[in-house]
Amino acid sequence: MSNLKIHHIGYLVKKLDQAKQTFEALGYRIEQDTVYDDIRKVNICFLVKDGYRIELVSPVSPDSVVAGLLKKYKNAPYHICYETGNYEEDLSRLTASGFLAIDTPTPAPAMNGRRVMFLTSAVAGMIELIVD
Repeated sequence: MSNLKIHHIGYLVKKLDQAKQTFEALGYRIEQDTVYDDIRKVNICFLVKDGYRIELVSPVSPDSVVAGLLKKYKNAPYHICYETGNYEEDLSRLTASGFLAIDTPTPAPAMNGRRVMFLTSAVAGMIELIVD
């Protein structure tokens, strides 16, 4: 049985400030203002509405981990993030189900240093796991 709980939906944007304003016009409120993630070279802002949390992610340099994704997908949702109750068990189950880890757990400044990792599936696309 899965221990996964949805934490947020990651939304890739080119212009973070304009995206924040647009989502605020849709009724979202800023939960956590912009944080720079120097590991991934992105700016991140969390917003909430009706019990849902979105993470606006915007690259700050051409070598950002998401710069290529922005060129391909433009402004769009691109991952679902899950909190795990048992990291080792869930990771094992996910990899047995065809997910492939594309990085290792690293601290996420926008999540107070909690470690996260990303996985991808040919069927389900990209997901993020909060591992602690």
